[in-house]
Amino acid sequence: MSIQRFTVSRRAALGLLGAGAPLLVAAPAPVRAQPRLDKVSFVTNWRAQAEHGGFYQAQAAGLYRQAGLEVDLRTGGPQVNPAQLLLGGRVDMSMGNGITALNFVREGIPFLCIGAIFQKDMVVLIAHPGTGFTGFEALRGRTILISAEPRATWWPFLARKYGLRDDQIRPYTFNLQPFLADRMLVQQGYLGSEPFSLRQAGITPDTLLLHDAGFENYGTTINVGAKTLAERREVIGRFMDATMLGWDQYLKGPAGGFDTAGANALIRQHNPEMGEDLIAFGTRMMNEAGIVRSGDAATLGIGAMTEDRWRRFHAAVAEVGVLPKDLDWRRAFDLSLVNKGIGRA
Repeated sequence: MSIQRFTVSRRAALGLLGAGAPLLVAAPAPVRAQPRLDKVSFVTNWRAQAEHGGFYQAQAAGLYRQAGLEVDLRTGGPQVNPAQLLLGGRVDMSMGNGITALNFVREGIPFLCIGAIFQKDMVVLIAHPGTGFTGFEALRGRTILISAEPRATWWPFLARKYGLRDDQIRPYTFNLQPFLADRMLVQQGYLGSEPFSLRQAGITPDTLLLHDAGFENYGTTINVGAKTLAERREVIGRFMDATMLGWDQYLKGPAGGFDTAGANALIRQHNPEMGEDLIAFGTRMMNEAGIVRSGDAATLGIGAMTEDRWRRFHAAVAEVGVLPKDLDWRRAFDLSLVNKGIGRA
């Protein structure tokens, strides 16, 4: 039986409550010190969206706090360069892709990739239905709209592999009107974005996932400075584990017994343009295409990376001059915080 301590109230002791026995009041319970949370910051590569959902699930479901972390989850956008924020010490970690990490090595910058959420990059090529867009070979002779960055990354790979020409490409300005006006155009897109917008316009487009052409770029990677990793490895490791759990929960969703409403509310809070229908579409596309749970992740867990895949990817892009052939590609990554089997299929 517990014994409750009592004290005499100060008012009773001073006789302010009248004659009689002093009033007994319960002593306040001792305040328990809250465990100290380690602070870390992470910036995404674009505005909040379903394709960032696992990070928001880890935040909303308290997975980061359970791991002893206070995570400052920042959103990217058109005016935000995650790599620059990382290099400038403004954040502890940033989102990128395989090319980002290999470029760190090329520039002699001591930053690297420690995990890859997307086993398949969600970049797609899109065409109108019924126009013979049955494979990458069907790109020959077609006008293709792409933005500036792909011209220096995946376009040289695609052109070399499928016999395409530079005079086929025109600028993609992230405006769908040219595509809607010309049934024979092909354009780049993002699996969870442009196909949704086109469906809203009454067109169900044919799509080809760039990954299926053999361009094995890791997507939605987590990059960190070598110094930060060395000094805070245990803390960063907790962030990684909680993040992979967040992705496992987010992709399983209510059907798998996990409440993702809080994560989606955070996404909409950070990006009001992200409606529930678009979030649902993006999540479905990730699951249907095996963006997260495929390849090595099927056995090694979410976030998986392997040295062999990094070797193959570097060789493929070096062959078309995107990166130097003698690049020390092993310096682009660290495998010690992934491949733990978290959320494997």
